[in-house]
Formats: sequence, structure tokens, C-alpha cells
Amino acid sequence: MKLSAPAKTILLVALFAVAMGYLESAVVVYIRALYYPEGFAFPMKVISNSIMITEFWREAATIVMLLGVGILAGKSAITRFAYFLLAFAVWDIFYYVFLWVLIGWPSSLMTWDVLFFIPTTWVGPVLAPVVNSLTMIALALVIVFRADAKHRIRTGWLVWTLLGAGSLVILYAYTEEYSRFMLQHYTWGQLLSNGNQKELLEYATSYIPQHFKWWVFAVGEAMHLAAVGRLLAV
Repeated sequence: MKLSAPAKTILLVALFAVAMGYLESAVVVYIRALYYPEGFAFPMKVISNSIMITEFWREAATIVMLLGVGILAGKSAITRFAYFLLAFAVWDIFYYVFLWVLIGWPSSLMTWDVLFFIPTTWVGPVLAPVVNSLTMIALALVIVFRADAKHRIRTGWLVWTLLGAGSLVILYAYTEEYSRFMLQHYTWGQLLSNGNQKELLEYATSYIPQHFKWWVFAVGEAMHLAAVGRLLAV
């Protein structure tokens, strides 16, 4: 069966993202072998400043690579955005798939994980980013195939508002508890200053997540799904 041009591009982007997912999981396997030989669990352990900086820039480099794939794969601004979303989502899902294959983690979709350190620490059950990724794949596919069928993709202010506001709401769900924990002991000024970093890091790594705001997450996810529905309707 002959594949259409967008189907071929989707498969190639997905293949790249799967490979990146393995690379990401391999890096985490090495880090956990060094810092969590007994298995990862909260509270997090204090790691060296050099490793922390390296991790921060590794995450930034990963986003740049995924953006680059999207830019190369798409033919317009909106399809480049779609391919970026597709690459990001497939990468994220297969990161967890390969971690489970390699070290048997996570034990369930409700296992807590540290998702990002940019611009602050994101935490949540594994199920949450997987749901986000599936939604991003749906959004990406709608855009790519509508563009291939020569349908006018009318994003408009409503779609972008739903996507932007939904993303901010979901970001809040991921960062609220950790930020509140930090602000119990420090002010924003202290967190942003170059004060006693050792003391701050020791306090930060004592954090143990308790409650994920699923209802907040659901509101943000509903906004994203509404944006997908709007694109299908116009």
C-alpha cells in the first residue's frame, strides 16, 4: 500500500521521536544507577551542581532538537507546529515505555515522576503527561491531514486561546504543589537570588508529592480537546 506524503512524514517524525525516547530513557537509567541504585522514589536526592546544570541544558537541548524536526518536516508555520507536537508527544510516551522495558519503572501509570525543571520543577503521576501526549498527537494529526486535504486551517483567536489557556492551567497543575512547598520556607526573592544554594537545594529535595490537582488538570485538558474539536468543525 502506497503511503501518502504526510503519512510518510508522520512515520519518519515518529521514528525519530521513538529513538529520542530511547536515548532519553538511557540517560535516566544512568542517572538513577548513580543516584538511586535502590530505585527512584521521592524525596529526591541532592545531586551536584554541575550535574543539575547539565540536566537543565540537556532538557533545553531536547526541546531544540524536537523543534528542529518540526521545522524541517512542516511546509508552513502551522504544520511545523503540528510536527513539533507530534515529535514531542511520541518522544514523551516512548520515554516511559523504554524505562519500563529497561528497569521496570514506572510500576503503574499513577507513579509520580519529575517531568521538567524548566522554568521550575514539574511533578505529577505518569498518567498525566501520557494523556497530554495523546492529545497533542490528536491535534497534530488533525492539522497535518487537514492541511494535506487543502482544507483551510482556521485556528483563529478561539483555538489559540484554548490552547494557550489550557497549557497554563495544566502547567499550574504540575507546579502548584511544589511551588507552594518552596514558598512555605522561602520568598520569591530568595528563590531567584544567588544566596545559599546548598541550603535551598537541600530543602527542595525534601519535597514529597502528596496530591495532584486532577480537577485543574482536567480543566486544562478539556480546553485542549475543545481546540481540537474546533479545528475539526471549521
